[in-house]
Amino acid sequence: MSTRKPRITHGGRVTLTEIAQCVGTSAITVSRAINEPHRVSDELRARIESAIATLGYLPNRAARALASARSDSVAVLIPSLSNTVFTELLEGVRDVLHGHGYRTLIGDTRYSPDEEESLIRAYLEHSPDGVLITGFDQTEATKQLLSTSRVPVVHMMELMDSTTYAVGLQQYDAGLAMTSHLLSRGYRRIGFLGAQLDPRVMQRLAGYRAALNAANCNYPAGEILDATPSSIGLGVHLLDRLLKQAPDCDALFCCNDDLALGVLFECQRRGIRVPQQLAVAGFNDLAASAWVSPTLTTIATPRYEIGHAAAAMLLQLMKHELPDPTVLDLGFAVVVREST
Repeated sequence: MSTRKPRITHGGRVTLTEIAQCVGTSAITVSRAINEPHRVSDELRARIESAIATLGYLPNRAARALASARSDSVAVLIPSLSNTVFTELLEGVRDVLHGHGYRTLIGDTRYSPDEEESLIRAYLEHSPDGVLITGFDQTEATKQLLSTSRVPVVHMMELMDSTTYAVGLQQYDAGLAMTSHLLSRGYRRIGFLGAQLDPRVMQRLAGYRAALNAANCNYPAGEILDATPSSIGLGVHLLDRLLKQAPDCDALFCCNDDLALGVLFECQRRGIRVPQQLAVAGFNDLAASAWVSPTLTTIATPRYEIGHAAAAMLLQLMKHELPDPTVLDLGFAVVVREST
């Protein structure tokens, strides 16, 4: 059957009725071919798909949401779009959600609970089917908004009790494990460089302190904390502060690899031998950490896997299924390299 060219009457936006006119069928049949293709014959579906491609039809998501009580969207809140840790997290999320027909509303909170609250308010107006959110440091208003909206929520990167849905790792345990590694190598004056000071960094710091306390090696002079965003350049600056404040420091645990890389570069510039004069450890195992000289000891974290598993857990919740477990610990690994 030949197709007829429809008369476009809606300001250029093609409608189901116009697709139907083109194919010679009803708008209901076109809708069925789009939403329930198994209920339409292969021959008719092929003609409808051809007409859709020719006319440039775009589905009206708002109308579909009203009809189905679904928006086919998920809000994803992360602290930074420039941080490799969170871009890898997003890759895992997208690989799951896009494969199931969901689009993502991505919000950059800039590590600000207030900005996160503002984004949540805006995104809830779009009636997302679910929310993926980083950590647990939300404002009380955000917690209330999420609770009253009854939208399924999964937390990423951190873990809490079983009353929440979460996928991540034990940040405290990771901080303790790295410090224990440094102690096992014979280092006793172990410093800590912290930046951004978000809850995950503070949990690593708590683990560091616990390990030192257990070994009777408390070293408060070696703690350098800075609330500004982390960077390689900041690592250079914080090492300078450390050497002035604690010149006898023999090992340094940096809260992330960015700081640690800055420390390594500055040690090279100053002629400080690593690890002979100063051992250096990082956190996250970024790609560069295996290629610098000396190679960097660090904590490997499964960012992609966390995003992937969190999105899979959210899919279950959006289907009204109960995930098992509700809190998923994907762990970490101490990656020992030349710098310690």
